[in-house]
Amino acid sequence: QVNLIETGGGMVQVGGSLRLSCRASDDSFSPNVMAWFRQAPGKEREFVAYFSRNGGRSYYGDSVKGRFTISGINAKNTVFLQMNSLEPEDTDVYYCAARIDRLVLSAIRNAEHYNYWGQGTQVTVSS
Repeated sequence: QVNLIETGGGMVQVGGSLRLSCRASDDSFSPNVMAWFRQAPGKEREFVAYFSRNGGRSYYGDSVKGRFTISGINAKNTVFLQMNSLEPEDTDVYYCAARIDRLVLSAIRNAEHYNYWGQGTQVTVSS
């Protein structure tokens, strides 16, 4: 089974930055879309960012627009999430997700459409 491997989580102060990365354990794995979600205890998984392999386009959740940037290397199954101006509300477990097939734009925010997930990495923003 293919696994997604995440790194870069940690603890920062308000206004700080972190850079998350995600890659597949199998080099032959070739998803069309990859995304980031986050989840707090007892809450639903929240959409953060999306990256399209073929289109090279990105989309963001309303709460992170202007602060987070997703990027990817199309020739490799790797995505990054640059998080700037972090706030206490950004404290969550962050998950990398992937889907082999294309996904219509109206569905990218729904975690149920993604077939592969990372183990999650903790991000904590302290004041």
